[in-house]
Amino acid sequence: MKPMNSNTSHQALRVGTRLLACLALCLIEGNRVSAQEAVTVQEVLADPALFHLRQITLKGTVRQVQPLDPYEIPAGSTCYGGYLFNLEDDTATLSIAVPGLCGVPMVKDPDVEDGARVAVDATVQAPSHGGYALSFKGAKIAMDQEGVVQAIANRITPLAE
Repeated sequence: MKPMNSNTSHQALRVGTRLLACLALCLIEGNRVSAQEAVTVQEVLADPALFHLRQITLKGTVRQVQPLDPYEIPAGSTCYGGYLFNLEDDTATLSIAVPGLCGVPMVKDPDVEDGARVAVDATVQAPSHGGYALSFKGAKIAMDQEGVVQAIANRITPLAE
């Protein structure tokens, strides 16, 4: 892994803060969309504001798995083993972020492989709500500037073939 410079570390800190805030708000607010009802990627992309900070279930094929460098959260812990992947279903493709485990230095491979069929319980982050998202282009991108919709994985379950 590449060492993180001060700027990258600061960016990763903001990304970790955003991920934690997103997950906390989902637990506090309750859910309009049931996690048991599978939603298509196209439904999320067609109206991301409807799904913002809601937990949903998506089903599809894993593509472009990319491990992330360790990043820090506001409490000062470093998180390891985070990764990104695209989830592709019959309708479209959505970026999925999997947060790392914090406070325990370790080397951890992603839990999914390219081509695997999975169900993902995830929390949606829509653009135009401020904040940053993890990106294949780097540690973060401004969601408002890029118009990125991303989901944060809470649970990933393999699907039977």
